[in-house]
Amino acid sequence: MTAALRKPFLSLGVPNYRRYFVGQIVSLSGNWIQIVAETWLILSLTHSGVAVGLTTALQFTPILLFGAFGGLLADRFDKRRLLIVTQVAMVVPALALWALAASGTVEPWMVFALVFARGVVNAIDNPTRQSFVIEMVGPDRVVNAVSLNSVIVHSARMVGPAIAGVLIATVGVDLCFLLNALTFPVMVVALRRMERDQLATPHPASREPGALRAALRYVAATPSLAIPLAMMALVGTLAFNFQVLLPLLARFTFDGGPESYAALVTAMGAGSVVGALVAGTRGRVSTGLLIGSSAAFGVFTLMAAAAPTLPLAAAALVLVGAASVTFAAGVNSTLQLEVEPAMRGRVMALYSVVFLGSAPIGGPLSGWLAEAAGARAGLLLGAGAALLAAGLALVALRSSTARSAAPAAGRGAPVRAARARPRSRRADDPGARRGRHLPHAAGQRPAGSEEDEHVAAEAAAHYASPGGAGLPQPVDRELHRVG
Repeated sequence: MTAALRKPFLSLGVPNYRRYFVGQIVSLSGNWIQIVAETWLILSLTHSGVAVGLTTALQFTPILLFGAFGGLLADRFDKRRLLIVTQVAMVVPALALWALAASGTVEPWMVFALVFARGVVNAIDNPTRQSFVIEMVGPDRVVNAVSLNSVIVHSARMVGPAIAGVLIATVGVDLCFLLNALTFPVMVVALRRMERDQLATPHPASREPGALRAALRYVAATPSLAIPLAMMALVGTLAFNFQVLLPLLARFTFDGGPESYAALVTAMGAGSVVGALVAGTRGRVSTGLLIGSSAAFGVFTLMAAAAPTLPLAAAALVLVGAASVTFAAGVNSTLQLEVEPAMRGRVMALYSVVFLGSAPIGGPLSGWLAEAAGARAGLLLGAGAALLAAGLALVALRSSTARSAAPAAGRGAPVRAARARPRSRRADDPGARRGRHLPHAAGQRPAGSEEDEHVAAEAAAHYASPGGAGLPQPVDRELHRVG
């Protein structure tokens, strides 16, 4: 029983991750305090719902625009040092908002500009943090570490707004920004105290033109990356819009007030924390789990949309929270385990783009639909997207499996030549054995498929070429640590 209880917290046994975990708790709670304060401040200044929506869009638009570049920086520089820089940079907009709000000189355009500036820094910080986790804990604990990160995020989402509400009501909105500014040094100290020799830091990516395009080509040619990313692009854009839909559901569908909204948010947050802890007990993530969690996400969202009363909607949202975090953490873990180390930052940047950067697209779309046809319609849109993603991924998985299992007879001389070539170092590659549950890309396919060995050879030649992706040869799978 004791071992079972410890399993969800396995990564906390790694000293570096333990320091990171504590720093993240403080930093993310401060981040949510600032988000709530920004929203309240802009609402107080403008009394406009459109301005509130614009504030949210400005927070995530930089990730959509610059997230891929942030991933490129993460691949080229030491991630620990880069995170120290981003944490220090995050202090500037927080202190500026505190000074402006405390002096009474703040205007809406100033808030918009500083929110956008924070988003620009986050466009570098987010993919760097995502790809840094595996360097701290290693591939065997990455699923657990990603799940624990989800626990932090959803716990901070509940704790941060509660603290912000008390501060705004008692001492004013300006101190929220000062408190957030004081949280960043905690994260900086955590990063500086890490034992660098315990980090599995890959060789930095080479500086060459077309590095971002190379990452896109690499993902497109890698089913184990392309399928999860495509699923997240669809689900992230159309289904993860609860920040827009839950207030509308509470106010207009159930004719409730702030307490009704808080009940829905709390229910979903509690389900997310439980789901993340359960997901953390798994040692690996299969494509079947991604498809199943996406389908469950869709079904439970349908239940929430159809719930006739507020308590039933809250109960359904507990299940929605658990399924959604299982899906999101599963995609995150899969990408970190399947990507080559030299590409990890750029691939995780693509994850940030389709998950967070899609908010300025999906949020207004869901809001428009909810205004035209009710909040239930917005939930139905998200449910349909999650179910569609599960169905399309299942078709893509079967198609990939069929191609890799196709008989080699009649394929000509290149395939026969592949049979004559010695097998790659997969026989003693534990990382490769671990990944057989997913449809593999070039250089990662199971032994025994002659076509796969031929494609692997072509891909290796491509990445080694001057115009290729610039991956180090050979790739050490022990550096395949998740971030």
